[in-house]
Formats: sequence, structure tokens, C-alpha cells
Amino acid sequence: MGFLKNLIGSKPKKTIHKGNVILSMPLFKGGEAYILADVVEDLKSYWGLSVKAIEGDNMTATFVIDGELIALALMPLPIPAEELESLYDYAYLWDGVTQEVKAHTMHAIVSVMSGSDDPLKRYSILSKVNASILRTSENAIGVYQGASTLLLPKNLYIDFAELMKDDVLPISLWVYIGIINDGEKRNLYTYGMKEFGKAEIEIINSTKDASDLYDFLLSILQYILSENVTLSDGETIGFTENEKIKITASKAIYLEGNSLKLEL
Repeated sequence: MGFLKNLIGSKPKKTIHKGNVILSMPLFKGGEAYILADVVEDLKSYWGLSVKAIEGDNMTATFVIDGELIALALMPLPIPAEELESLYDYAYLWDGVTQEVKAHTMHAIVSVMSGSDDPLKRYSILSKVNASILRTSENAIGVYQGASTLLLPKNLYIDFAELMKDDVLPISLWVYIGIINDGEKRNLYTYGMKEFGKAEIEIINSTKDASDLYDFLLSILQYILSENVTLSDGETIGFTENEKIKITASKAIYLEGNSLKLEL
């Protein structure tokens, strides 16, 4: 994570998440996007999923995976520039993001419709569908995850999705971790934990290395979501018997509303 050391970020643009539908937008260059039959075959052969009730074509389609209704819609035009421009400065995981994303010519909308109450299951299916689209589409360049203000490049998205084969949650596909350097101090915040019914987390004015803080926070998020843990004001957390990091609930610094602060 050495690339994080000199990163300067700030508060991302707020995206409102409506209803019980979760969605993402794969981006494509050129004049061709995904082929539905190839995506379905990859979901079956690579992920071992049962894909049922397939209807539609390469432009619009629906199918069911593990009781969840998935909808695909190809939009033969780019996402409006004003929706993405404010995110370029925060997309530190995508080298050349500005030039590549500005060059995209079309996008798809992948939606997991109203279904179960298990957000991990639903986001996992969403990520597998995205990964299958990226893996089978030569012209795919990446994914826009609006609810978490994430822009992620194709190969990195596929690599993170691979974690699910080892029963590890691909947190970086779901939750944005913002990093702000302020002189000798480091500030980190999450954006997207609300999608899982969890509080956003901030680390404020830490003197620790940004890369270490990033890795630590990623481990905390993995623990919270995989074990369905709810952290509370006044508790402590740590990965060793002697590590006791205080948790404080208060008004957020880099987000709207309140957040949980980890004192590091």
C-alpha cells in the first residue's frame, strides 16, 4: 500500500441509495459491450452458480440467482460527465482513471432487485455478476459503484472478486476508504457501511503510517461484516489480547451524521 503514503483526499460526493434495489454500472469503450450468453455461462462455470429464469437479450435481460432477481440493461451512451468528474480525485485504486473513464462510450446497469434481507448475499451476487461481465467483455474497462462513490478498474475488480472464492469478503468493492493527509497526521473514513446497516467509521489525527491504517481499517471492516458485529460507543476493539482501541460515537468529521471514531 505504498501508493497511499502521499495521498490527499476529501469528502466524496453524496449518492442517495433508494429503496431495496442495489446496483452498479460496468463501463465499456468502443461499440460493443457484454454478450448475455457469455456472462451467464461464466456465472455457471466460474462461480458455480445456478442461473434460472433467464429472459431477454443483450440489451435488457433478467435472471434469478439463489432467489435474487438480477436485471441487466445496456445503455448505449456514457454516464453523464458531471456524475463522475467529482470522483476522479478519490479513485486512487485506478491509475489513469480520468482519461480512461472519460473515454467510455456506453455502460450497463446491473441491478439486484428487491429480495432477501441479507446484504452480504446480495452484494456478493452483484459483484460476481460484475466480475463475469468484466471477464467476458473485451471492451469493459471497470465498474462505477455509485452508492459507495467507487470507481474501480477492470483487472483490480476481478482480482478483488476472487477473494470470494476463499470466503473472504471483497470489502474494497463495496466500501470506499478515504484517506486524508494533514501534515504529520492521517485521517481515514469509510463510505458505504450504511449499505450493510452499519455505522461509518473514522480515524482522526493519527500519527501512524497511512498504509498501516488502511490495512487495519480494512481488517476491521472485514470483521464487522463477516461476523455481523455492531460496534458501540465506549467499547474497545483489537486483534490481540493487549490491543484495546477505544471506540467513540460522535458527529462525523468527513461525513454527514455521526460516525464511530477509532482512537489510533
